[in-house]
Order: sequence, then structure tokens, then C-alpha cells
Amino acid sequence: MSKNESTSNYPAAILFDHDGTLVDTEPLWEAAKQRIAAEHNATWTSEDTLAVLGYSIRKTLEQLQKVGVDLPLPEIEKKLITYMMEEFSRSSYDFLPGIRPLLDEIHQAGIPMGIVTNATTAVAQRTSELAPGYFTALIGDQQTTHPKPNPEPYLLGAKKLGVDPTQCVAVEDSPSGVQSALAAGMKVIVVPGEVPVPEDLGHARMQHEELTLAKILNMNNSK
Repeated sequence: MSKNESTSNYPAAILFDHDGTLVDTEPLWEAAKQRIAAEHNATWTSEDTLAVLGYSIRKTLEQLQKVGVDLPLPEIEKKLITYMMEEFSRSSYDFLPGIRPLLDEIHQAGIPMGIVTNATTAVAQRTSELAPGYFTALIGDQQTTHPKPNPEPYLLGAKKLGVDPTQCVAVEDSPSGVQSALAAGMKVIVVPGEVPVPEDLGHARMQHEELTLAKILNMNNSK
């Protein structure tokens, strides 16, 4: 992109979902949930994962209770985060294919970026450290009272960045996340995820590897 190109058609900010959009930490979460379930002679299955994917951490905690974890929700949450961070410490992960060059492009263009997730803020912080200085807003479970699909997370992300949410672009992979960003007034690019997003939701669909700043600008500036 030319350095002389006008920035008037740039979105005010680009906000990214976390799991399935920027990175894939689901195997780490899966291991932590299976560990908790096993401690209570219960089993966490792939069907349980799909039942809570894209929703708040509370839904995951409630599902753990349903499969047989006989603990209060706060205790389950404490264990889940502890085990998740232990999994983090034993593993290495990076951005999904195509994401790092996209983030480099956006950063070089001077467009603000944020991470907006229903997952824990600590996990979003860990991911942001893969690209120091790129993400200036992190919205996770500690910042919101109404998680996706409520628009609050994306509205808070825009507020944190000091921009009009209706002038922002969101990149999402889940139905609840797309609904949240749309309800906040943002244009939404849908990337493939574990749970299909209905065809009538979102403004564009791209593979992770197809995402470029030029394509985002083209979508953002289309009628």
C-alpha cells in the first residue's frame, strides 16, 4: 500500500475475536476441562465443547457442572484458569496462518487494533504478547457483565480505543461473536470456525490466509 494513500477510507479500528480467529488455544482449554472432569470421575466430550463454543466462560462452568463436576461455579472457574495457564506454560503457540502478516500490515498502516473475547482476559493478554504494541484494547471476561452475543464487549472495545463503533471492522468466527459485533454497529468479516455462522450474518467471508488489509478496506468501503 502506498505511503501516500489517503487514510480517509480506513476503518477507525479493527477488532479481533480471540480463539479461532487470531489463535487456536482450544486444545489447551480442552485439556484443562478434561482434567477437571476426570478429577470428578466425569467425562468432557467434543459435544460439550461445541455446546459452549463462542459463549461466556460461565456457560463452560455450568456445562462442567452438568457433566458431573460437583463444585460451586467460582471454584470450577479457579481450577479451569489455573489448569489452563499450566497448559500454556507447557506449550508454545502462535497466530493462525495468515494472521501475523495481516497484523503487521494493519500496524504499519497505523490502524488501532483490539482483542474482544468471551474468554479470560489473562489469555487475551498472553496472545497480545505475541505482537507487542499491536493491540491497544483487550476486552475479556474481566471487563464485561454481558458477554457475546450481547454487543457490550465490542462497544467496550471501541470505547477503549476512543473510536465510533459504527466505523470499526470486526473479524469473527462464531455466531455469537458475529451477532455481538453486528449489534454494536460494526462491519464484520467472518472466518471459518468450529460452529458455522449462518450465511445471512456478516458482511464478508474469508479464509484466514486470504485476509489482507486491502481486502478489509475493500469490504469496509463497499456499499
